[in-house]
Amino acid sequence: MGREQQQVSYTVEQLVSVNPYNPDILTDLENYVNEQVSSQTYSLDANLCLLRLYQFEPGRMSIPIVVQILIKALMAMPASDFSLCLFLIPEQVQMEEKFKTLIVLSHYLETARFRQFWDEAAKSRSILEVVPGFEQAIQAYAIHVLSLTYQKVPRPVLAEAINIEGLSLDKFIEHHVANSGWVLEKSHGRSQLIVLPRNEFNHPELKKHTAEGVPFEHVTRIFPMLS
Repeated sequence: MGREQQQVSYTVEQLVSVNPYNPDILTDLENYVNEQVSSQTYSLDANLCLLRLYQFEPGRMSIPIVVQILIKALMAMPASDFSLCLFLIPEQVQMEEKFKTLIVLSHYLETARFRQFWDEAAKSRSILEVVPGFEQAIQAYAIHVLSLTYQKVPRPVLAEAINIEGLSLDKFIEHHVANSGWVLEKSHGRSQLIVLPRNEFNHPELKKHTAEGVPFEHVTRIFPMLS
């Protein structure tokens, strides 16, 4: 199965690279979007190519396909794929309810307003459930955001960000303790704390390694300004 998927992927990439503005490949690219959804794979280049072709052939635009492309782009955060795709979608199309919902969801994610995001996502389940793996991708993004902010994240903050509670949250934490380097810490009279792996954002002192690599002549240029 994997070999077949590789072959299709390779063929589509060939089509995109050889003749990206040929409307004859439009159907192939639409089929490839469906394949990305079913196989939980992703190709931004192919999807951008399809959106560009829709600009030249607006009568052939498939709204369900464009919705799938935007949902897959949301799943790629923190990459800016959603904005790149939205830029190629005509404004009048963006005014449709489904697209307005996705734009609101992207705004909540960009501003790390996870409670509002999950509330809106629950109301929009019929739009989002067509793409498997959506919740897991957003949970991974939420953890990424938390790791930029927290050395130790309180359990309620984690629960809100990933929209999991109770026994399901216990299992989720256990999985990451076993596989992602998380450590549990009991705090006195407060909720459970999860110690996240160190990085240069939640431990700024780790950035010193990059500062040590500054060439000496750059340092000598800076010192006169400081004096």
